Amino acid sequence: MDMKAVSAIQKFTNARPAAAIESYAQARPATEPTPEETPSVMESVGKVALDFAQTLQQSEETAKASMIGDADPHALVQALAQTELAVEAAVSVRNKVVEAYQEILRMPV
Repeated sequence: MDMKAVSAIQKFTNARPAAAIESYAQARPATEPTPEETPSVMESVGKVALDFAQTLQQSEETAKASMIGDADPHALVQALAQTELAVEAAVSVRNKVVEAYQEILRMPV
């Protein structure tokens, strides 16, 4: 290896950590949440419930359109897959909540 290549590699390896530290320092304030932007738990749960209901409604509309021949089969399969995923996620969350509630009931008072 010639000296120019070694020098360039050394400059690159020395400059890389410094650049990474600087970019992290600049990006860190952007990633910290501000108190006024943080939604409450009830707002988050309400948004999730609304998204779930909208997913079910869109899937139902696609299924109805498919039955009368207005939607292609691919759209129906995609809507059913989205509905299945949404229901599985809702059931998982419900199971975790029930499990946590049962753990609380088992705690000695």
